[in-house]
Amino acid sequence: MMNMIPERKADMWHACDENIACCDLCSHRCRIHDGNRGICGVRENIAGTLHPLTYGKVSAEAVDPIEKKPLNHFLPGTLSYSLGGIGCNFKCKHCQNWGISQISEFNGRLQTISPAEGVRRAMQAGCKSIAWTYNEPTIWHEYTKDMGRLAHDQGLKTIYVTNGYITEEALRDIAPVLDAFRVDIKAFSDTFYRKVCSARLAPVLESTVVAKECGMHIETVTLLIPGMNDSPDEIKSLIRWVVEHLGTETPMHFTAFHPQYHMNNTAQTSATILERACAIAKEEGILYPYTGNVGHSDYQNTYCPSCGALLVERRGMMGIPSGLDGTTCRACGEKISVVV
Repeated sequence: MMNMIPERKADMWHACDENIACCDLCSHRCRIHDGNRGICGVRENIAGTLHPLTYGKVSAEAVDPIEKKPLNHFLPGTLSYSLGGIGCNFKCKHCQNWGISQISEFNGRLQTISPAEGVRRAMQAGCKSIAWTYNEPTIWHEYTKDMGRLAHDQGLKTIYVTNGYITEEALRDIAPVLDAFRVDIKAFSDTFYRKVCSARLAPVLESTVVAKECGMHIETVTLLIPGMNDSPDEIKSLIRWVVEHLGTETPMHFTAFHPQYHMNNTAQTSATILERACAIAKEEGILYPYTGNVGHSDYQNTYCPSCGALLVERRGMMGIPSGLDGTTCRACGEKISVVV
């Protein structure tokens, strides 16, 4: 099959001075001079026009259990066709995928997959969704939007696994073809964001609220790093923000850090720290807290918040939704916050 990639200029930018392109895609809002690229490394000003250099350029392709994203309340037990590109608008010192996120040059590992071909492969693999993941999907805006339209035409759901640094106007632009917003809230501290990620906290929180307003399914993930963002007070503040702005039914994932990239000398996270965070979440009213990146945990499965029945058992990264009857608990009929 021919895998043609159309010519594509960038969306979400405006000319802000002679030959200067102001990018409106993420909250860095880069002013990009002719011949230069934004912080993400993949959007370039060519003669006064912004171009998405990685449109259709794929570094990673996989068919994953949706729980790997992790998404526990969105099409549980199904497969998700997952694509990643290169580049990122964050510079996280602990990045787990730095080999693709912290580069901007094309190399031999990249393959070309058109939006139509991506949808075809997802359908052929028996997937129920397409996830843009592994690196930051915000900077792939034009590609994900074009593929999202085709995916919806075929009944596929769509997912961003994102750091949440997208602007409100860009998020509203893609909202009609985006179903799930799996967002990293890396800490509840602007100091952490500035020092570790070269970004800010407020835009992440703002975009997550907008995604909720747009009707997207929301799940949050916080990678807890010992001594950096895992204090009970900070965790409690984060949880209270989620309760107030997203609701108690929002699944919250607390995942384990493993030494990586520029933080090789930092201790990995214990299961005890993750379970403590989940216990705090339960105390503060969160109905569905989860642990991740560790072995078996009491916070791995999904239980009915009303009667305690097992709704979704997880073995590794596969979910088995044996206790659900559609979106209700089979045992007691309680309405469960889940997309099936």
